[in-house]
Order: sequence, then structure tokens, then C-alpha cells
Amino acid sequence: MKKQIAVIGLEMHCEMKSNSKVFSSAANSYNETPNSNIQLLDMAFPGTLPVVNKKCVKDALKVSLALNCLQPEYMYFDRKNYYYPDLPKGYQITQMDSPVGINGKIEIEVNDKLIPVLIHDVHLEEDTASLDHYFDTSTIDYNRCGVPLLELVTEPCLHSAEEAVTFINHIIQMYRYMDVSDADTKRGQVRCDVNVSIMDEDSKEFGTRVEVKNVNSISGVQDVINYEIKRQTELKEQGRYSEVEQETRRWNEETMSTIRMRSKVDAIDYKYFVEPNIPKYRITKEWLSEIKNEIPKLHLERKYNYIENLGLSNYDAGVLVKNKDISDYFEECIKIGIDAKMASNWITTSIMGYLNNEEIEIKDFYISPKRLKDLIDAINSGAISNKQAKEIFNKVLETKKEVKDFLGSDNAQISDVDTLISLIDNILANNQSQIDDYHNGKTNLFDYFVGQVMKETRGKANPVLTKEILDKKLNS
Repeated sequence: MKKQIAVIGLEMHCEMKSNSKVFSSAANSYNETPNSNIQLLDMAFPGTLPVVNKKCVKDALKVSLALNCLQPEYMYFDRKNYYYPDLPKGYQITQMDSPVGINGKIEIEVNDKLIPVLIHDVHLEEDTASLDHYFDTSTIDYNRCGVPLLELVTEPCLHSAEEAVTFINHIIQMYRYMDVSDADTKRGQVRCDVNVSIMDEDSKEFGTRVEVKNVNSISGVQDVINYEIKRQTELKEQGRYSEVEQETRRWNEETMSTIRMRSKVDAIDYKYFVEPNIPKYRITKEWLSEIKNEIPKLHLERKYNYIENLGLSNYDAGVLVKNKDISDYFEECIKIGIDAKMASNWITTSIMGYLNNEEIEIKDFYISPKRLKDLIDAINSGAISNKQAKEIFNKVLETKKEVKDFLGSDNAQISDVDTLISLIDNILANNQSQIDDYHNGKTNLFDYFVGQVMKETRGKANPVLTKEILDKKLNS
């Protein structure tokens, strides 16, 4: 049996950020009250006409540029015709012939290696209503109907669940960095259609493609791909590959399996035609240039900069760029002169630990980069120890005061050599038996002596000087 290769393509749908919906003035915001964010247009009342949300178009083009796509000269929309309760007018306004971007390419990092992902297209459309199906009833919430939706379609160029999940996480970070979407999977803002087939390793032809619709979690995408690869491979090994049809399936989380829904519908069955109520308009090069200049440095570019130019580890750099606000905070620290590794250590430990415990964002964090610099400067000058710095860090957060308010003589680190020698001589004079044990091979007692100095000074002794003096005294 020849080795099989999985071939995976994704259709990733993500709800965009805007004050209103993509074609109506209804609010585009999360609302737990059903059917509260709706206008007449969303319900397809006669005489209503769509009006394009310019911000949504701009953000869609921003994504297209970030994905290195080609943009159209003219923007227009199409009607995708089908009848289903989730769209009252019986069609969806989308983009078929002239999407905001085609033929893109990006790189993602998988196991510390960069792999290319080809983008077939990215297009702007309206979302559908959400339906809940019960035993004998179905309910419809039209709040989601008309919400701006960005659909990104890859080429069939991914080959494992790991690559697919990494790609989705990469795109989510891109969207958040560009502030075009919150991409909150918990609120159903990201959904994927997953296309999976298998082929012989030396074959030039793809196998039969199976599409699994509306997978609404990243872990679900991983499970779907692994299940379909296993199912299709087993059928092929049993000589039953003909049973793999071009079809649409759905994921059942209870049985952890895919279930057939229908044979695959081709584009022709939707009878696309140009949306007559939205005139096409020209996308100027000047506008595209303006949009491109608004794209910030994205997470992968920042990560490699932190590693190559700032000397951070791969792990620490990865932690810092997961959240743009935290990455921005770190970069502000560097800009005002904080050592990169010290800034990284404080952010990835004490600061992020505090943010997680308090469940707040770094934009609401009291200790600004300037306050953090005051704290780190006090450590570097020898005024306080690392232990004291952590105590002051907590006091500043508790009292909302300044770092300097806790840098008085009561908190000063003891760095005077003569003072430390006197303290250490006194401790050694009262611990002769421990000195003898140390000289007889129990070298771990060195830490005991350091602890005694710290106990005597209530943690204020300069630890570096303390160890240097003890080393000379004990080994002279």
C-alpha cells in the first residue's frame, strides 16, 4: 500500500468589527437578546436597499494587502441565491467574480519552520441568521443576519491538522493586530469549512474532496481533519475508496465523527449574478496605498525581530507577540531604554501573572512602561534587590502610588562592603560547626550562610556582594 498524503483546504469565516452591519444601519454588536439588533433591511422588507459600509470594505482590503493578494480595480458584489430561513430575502450578498483579494501567499511557523500557504481568495459578504434546532421546534435569531463577514479561502496546500490549526491561529492574530475583528471563537465569530482528501504520495491528482461545514472551534477543526484522514485512509486500504464521495458532511461532537448531509453543491447551483442594487466603484491606487500604510508590524515579523535583534528566546518572543497590546507595551519599554531581556522577564512573569489573576487587559494595568523603568533602574543601581523589587511592584499596584514612594531608607538594599563584612564575620563566628562541615565537603551549606545573612538583614543585603564576600571568607 502506497503512503497516503492528506490534502487540506480551509474556508475561514470571520465576523468583522464595525459599528453597523455591512449593508444596513443595524448595530453590529454582540447581544444576548435575540432579534434586537435588526433593521427593516435585515428582514428583507419591500422597498429597502443595501448601503455598503465603507469601513468594512477598507478593512477587507487591509486583510487582502496583508495576505499579499491582488486587489480588483473595481469593487462590486454578487447575489448567491438559495432559500433558507437564515436569510429572509432568499439570497446572500457576497463576492464571486471580483473578491477583495486573490492569489495571495503568506508564511506560517510550524515547529519552528516557515511553510507557505497559498490564498485562493478573500471576500466580503453578509452573515446569515443563527438557528437553534430543538426536538420539535426551530428558533431564529436575526441579530447575526447582515453582520460583515470576511471569508478567506486557501488553496488545497495544507497537509496536517497541525498545519491547519497553526494557520487559523496565525490568521486570528493577524486580524486582531490589524483590529479588523475580535476573532472571538467563544462568541462564534470564527467558523471554518474544512475540505479534506487523501492521495498517493507519488500521485499528481488529488483524491475525492469531502467538505465538513461550519466547524466552530479550533479544536473541532483538528478533530475533523484527523477523523477524515483516518476514515478515508481506512476505506482506501480496504479497497472501498469509491465510497468516498464529493459531499458535504457535518461534525458531531457527541460521537466525534462526521455525518453525511448532502452531495456537494457546485457554484453553478447558486445561480450567481451581479447584485443590481450596489453600483460597482473603482478602488484607487491612492486609497490602497493609504490602507497599506495603516497595517502595523504583524506578530511574526515582531517575533523574529525580538529574537534576532533583541536577543530574546523563541519562547519568550512567542509569548510577547500573542497579544498586540502586550507587544506594544514591550516595545514602549524598549523605546524608553529598558533592557529587552529584563523587560521580557517582568512582562512574561509578574505582569502577565497579575493580568491573568485580575482578569484585566494590559491597557488597564497601572504600572506603565515608565513606572516599570523606575523599578528596574532601582535594581540596576543596587538600591533594591530583585526580591524587594517584587514587593514594591505589589505595593505600587495595591496603593496606586509611584515606585519612588517605596524607595526610602527602609527599603534600601545594603551594598556597603564594610557593613556586609561585619555582618558576615559575626554570623561565621557563631556557626563554627557549619564552617567545619562545609570544609569537610558539605558545600551546599554555602546557601545556608547566604540565608543567614538575608535573615539578619531582612532580605536587604545585596545578594551578589554577599556571595562574593562569603566565598572569600569560607575558601580563604
